[in-house]
Amino acid sequence: MKKVTIYALSTCLWCRKTKKFFEDKNVPFEAVDYDKQDEKRQAEMKKEMKEAGCSASFPFVRIGGSCVQGYDPDEFEKLLGGK
Repeated sequence: MKKVTIYALSTCLWCRKTKKFFEDKNVPFEAVDYDKQDEKRQAEMKKEMKEAGCSASFPFVRIGGSCVQGYDPDEFEKLLGGK
């Protein structure tokens, strides 16, 4: 199974929906709340997001080597090998 990482904001509705999507599908994931990290870790996260070809907006979801910006269940399914 592809590794799934979610960068989120703790107060973001779409971030919570994204986490719930993966929970409901029983897909293991690592979630990191950007706003709960120190400045150094936030800078690292922003750099990783930009290097992946995404802007620094949330949720940021990495599935394998691909990234998805925002809540996009169809794209999540496609990258997981479903659709």
